[in-house]
Amino acid sequence: MNKPRLPALLLAALLASCGLAGCQQRAADPPLAGARIGGPFSLIDQDGRAVSDRQFAGRYRLVYFGYTFCPDVCPTDLQTLMKGLTRFEAQDAARAARVQPIFVTVDPERDTPAVLKAWVAAFHPRLIGLTGTPAQIAAVAKEYAVYYKKVETPGTASYLMDHARQAVLFGPQGEPLALIPQDDGPEAAAAELAKWVR
Repeated sequence: MNKPRLPALLLAALLASCGLAGCQQRAADPPLAGARIGGPFSLIDQDGRAVSDRQFAGRYRLVYFGYTFCPDVCPTDLQTLMKGLTRFEAQDAARAARVQPIFVTVDPERDTPAVLKAWVAAFHPRLIGLTGTPAQIAAVAKEYAVYYKKVETPGTASYLMDHARQAVLFGPQGEPLALIPQDDGPEAAAAELAKWVR
């Protein structure tokens, strides 16, 4: 027994509306969906106030780890990222207002709240700087999968911090969404923020 065939016009309409890939197309998942990055923290901001991850519930978080004594990459990266955020604010102020930029130091010995206050003010009015005890910073860096290491400068009392330099966008529940590029200029950073912030 032959199975009944769909009328040709109905079949054509289904193919046109669904495409060859099928009817159940969905938006792409964020690149970091399901990654084990991030977690709770309790640190001190640039005004000396206690800050926890719970204060950012319901907001997107753009998180970058670095240090204020960094001679090169940290100021360059932050400048690019914050210019990108500023561009996103100009394009879509409502969505951009949902993004909280956060700078976490990997050098708590030197990065006191007072030092952080001057630092973050130079990049963006909403940028928050966070510090804490060395143990607190170590715990947060581990949760956020950030490598860092103190590197002594031979013959001096000074040191540098070797560290990872990724900027990660987290969603409203603290879930990792995407890396925000800092090497391709503010336009690329703004475009990536616009792609994932709803």
